[in-house]
Amino acid sequence: MEERLKMMKYRLEWNYKVTGNEKIQFTSDWVSSELAIQAGEEIEKLGKASELYFYDEQGTSWILKEMKKLVTEIEEDPHEVTIYFDGGFQKETNQAGLGAVIFFKQGKKKYRIRANERFDEMETNNEAEYAAFYFALNILEELGVHHLPCEFKGDSQVVLKQLEGEWPCYEDVLNRWLDRIEKKIKALSITPKYTAIPRKDNKEADKLATQALEGKEIFAKTQIL
Repeated sequence: MEERLKMMKYRLEWNYKVTGNEKIQFTSDWVSSELAIQAGEEIEKLGKASELYFYDEQGTSWILKEMKKLVTEIEEDPHEVTIYFDGGFQKETNQAGLGAVIFFKQGKKKYRIRANERFDEMETNNEAEYAAFYFALNILEELGVHHLPCEFKGDSQVVLKQLEGEWPCYEDVLNRWLDRIEKKIKALSITPKYTAIPRKDNKEADKLATQALEGKEIFAKTQIL
């Protein structure tokens, strides 16, 4: 299985048959899906191996035939996913603008999705950031993204550190968002990577959040050449 954000890694486990029906178990390093399949094919050709399995970083296992089929199917699914998110907040109206920009590959082509949404009854800017993150997760679910590592980039260090579990969160309303996000990530079997970026590098998501507050709804998927 190919990682999709950073090429998911796999390891091989197999038993090597020696004289006298004794077996020695071997385990490989973590390698790419292509190298794992190549190694598996060569191991099987030797005729001295049994119980050959491929394991991904989440502990799921496959035999060689299943591994080949999986890689073929994955090529047609969204992969190498990177998400930019941003939330804008209007204190006067308690409204939030949610912006998300998602880059991914499907087959051999690269795509970008730009989307936004206006959300009522927000309390703080941090809550708007959490809502934007959850909004992006919903788009990933609609795309069929699952069992993948995904990189989430935003300019709210507080929110990202709390999502990572490095910083505590004492506000009940934000903890509720954390619970919803963790539940969704678990349901999609996503392995998240959180990356804090400067605001200047998050302009596209920020603009989408602003446009949502202005009443301009956007959802656009474009191929990147």
